Amino acid sequence: MFRRAFWFSAGAAAGVWATNKVHRKIQQLTPESLAAQAANKAIGAGHKLKDFALDVRAGMAQREEELGEVLGMHPPADPAELPAPTQRAALGRPPYTQHPDHSYNRNEDH
Repeated sequence: MFRRAFWFSAGAAAGVWATNKVHRKIQQLTPESLAAQAANKAIGAGHKLKDFALDVRAGMAQREEELGEVLGMHPPADPAELPAPTQRAALGRPPYTQHPDHSYNRNEDH
């Protein structure tokens, strides 16, 4: 009698466990769940890519500083030492003027 009760209880427990496991797997395979998993992986990949880019930028700055020391090139410490930028005329064109008789509004009806 006790053996039958034991095996009945063990079978019921195994059935409940299997049912719960299948239910959880089905929930993981719904389109909403798959979309959420893909979004989380994309966010994780974006963070890894950002970390990589920051590491590359830091390495570039370090290498540039090393090369500057080796070649004896040091940027001026004061930005006022830099020459002023020059302005060039745009290929001999006159400066832009607005024409009152021409409208450039793209939303108006034609």
